[in-house]
Amino acid sequence: MPHTLASLVNHTALKLTVLAGEERLDVPVRWAHASELIDPVPYMEGGELLLITALKLDAEDPEATRRYVRRVAEAGVVGLGFAVGVNYEDVPEPLVAAAREQGLPLLGVPRRTPFIAISKAVSAAVAADQYRAVTAGFEAQRELTRAALSAEGPADLLARLAAHLDGWAALYDASGAVVAAAPDWAARRAARLAEDVARLRERPAPASSVVSDAEGDDRVELQSLGTGRRARGVLAVGTGAPLGTAERYAVHSAVALLTLTTERSRALQDAEQRLGAAVLKMLLAGEPDHARAVAGRLYGGLLDAPFRMVVAEAVAVAGEEGGGSAGSPTAGTSRGTAGTSRGTASTRATGTGGALDALADAMDSAAARTGEAVLAVPDGGRLIVLVADGGAAADACASYAAQAEARAGAQARTRGRAGRTEPGAGGEGLAVGLSAPTGPAAAANAYRQAEQALSVARRRGRVLVEHEDVAAGSVLPLLADDAVRAFADGLLRALREHDATGRGDLVASLRAWLARHGQWDAAAADLGVHRHTLRYRMRRVEEILGRSLDDADVRMELWLALKATSSSPSSSSQSSSSSQGGE
Repeated sequence: MPHTLASLVNHTALKLTVLAGEERLDVPVRWAHASELIDPVPYMEGGELLLITALKLDAEDPEATRRYVRRVAEAGVVGLGFAVGVNYEDVPEPLVAAAREQGLPLLGVPRRTPFIAISKAVSAAVAADQYRAVTAGFEAQRELTRAALSAEGPADLLARLAAHLDGWAALYDASGAVVAAAPDWAARRAARLAEDVARLRERPAPASSVVSDAEGDDRVELQSLGTGRRARGVLAVGTGAPLGTAERYAVHSAVALLTLTTERSRALQDAEQRLGAAVLKMLLAGEPDHARAVAGRLYGGLLDAPFRMVVAEAVAVAGEEGGGSAGSPTAGTSRGTAGTSRGTASTRATGTGGALDALADAMDSAAARTGEAVLAVPDGGRLIVLVADGGAAADACASYAAQAEARAGAQARTRGRAGRTEPGAGGEGLAVGLSAPTGPAAAANAYRQAEQALSVARRRGRVLVEHEDVAAGSVLPLLADDAVRAFADGLLRALREHDATGRGDLVASLRAWLARHGQWDAAAADLGVHRHTLRYRMRRVEEILGRSLDDADVRMELWLALKATSSSPSSSSQSSSSSQGGE
């Protein structure tokens, strides 16, 4: 308990009397200080008991006394101690009246009680209070340490911390999700702080902030966990008042202990990363048996059931394709694959970019909550992950992609309303390809599938594309590429230039003939010309292009070129200006 004016009044050795402000004796006293200055305010910090003899103050002048008392009260002085029988035989009535008017406690100090005795009493009480706080803090530290080492781990630690603070506590993982709270009802309150937690996680650890709960009276303090560039988690504590010394010790101890439980050693992280890279390299080399032997208990369960291959790449938010190695992943290409609790390998890829880190956090947290194994290998600007088919990590990947696409769409609509036109964003600077479910023997094929899906995601400006969608859909959307259009325009340029002279319509005739699989009568009917006219036009196409339409490859290239340029404004305008007549 903090020392108060009442404690001093009840101190039998001091013999203090209360002359005014009896109702405010429960105010804590931070210090006792003697000063005879007419204006001691510049030297006060607030919370002091000011001891005076009125050596320079005319305590019998009501106006001067009223100004003095009002000024020290406004400065935060909690009480006045007046020495009786030094400069005045009795306490002057104007001083008593001014103290009552301000509601400021006024204590009479008998002549035989020196000011130093009062200062010593306050100092001893403050020291004792600090000792009790430090002792309580160390006891809380020991209790929290035992809780952290218990079978329940963070959950037990949070329960003991909440009890010590007479409040509540919650733990957020690296993705910002609430993973534990105490008491149980605190989980709902902690969930309302998601935006505040997200802002804190963007700051380098360690970091802290104080927020208010709009739906409650709590004072909530957030503390980031971790020692690296990005926070590994966040601790939230809610109390009805600011933390005292003992409570502050307890919170700092909890932060240290939770950091230890969420941050594994760098040597273990590097070893786990090298092991995962070796397993992946063996799988891609077609050595599933060796991969199983190396995987052991850490990744063995993942290889015993169908899994999916995820290839994620950071791309420019403005829609430019991000760089990344297209080759096979190799061991040791990037440092920083960290781990999580409950035997789960982490997907964190430190240094691969903010978007990849955010995706890694989401998958990592989901896997940790279910005890699911995840094999992750950073590969330059990419992240390659093996996740269980239908597992929590795969679901988290899909959920993150959907949210990123929604945010990108909202941003695009905002830019449109503002009258700005910009290249399409690739969804929060990320593109992800997901393979079909497979097993260890077909891992190399799964990697190719994921890379193909990733390429489609980049071309379409999508965050996530699954290989099943690519295989089940049409090949035509894949032609929406500048390089493909350039090839198509080059291939058909000579025909378009011929048509622009008004001497025929070779492009339309070629399209109709190819669409009818070379059937002369059907194609001629579509064009409204005689079949001999169409035959003549096809011979002109062969002459101009220098290619034979009997070659299936030539027909395929021409058809794809026509499809790739069918929506081009230039091709439409050229086609509309061409003549339908025969040559």
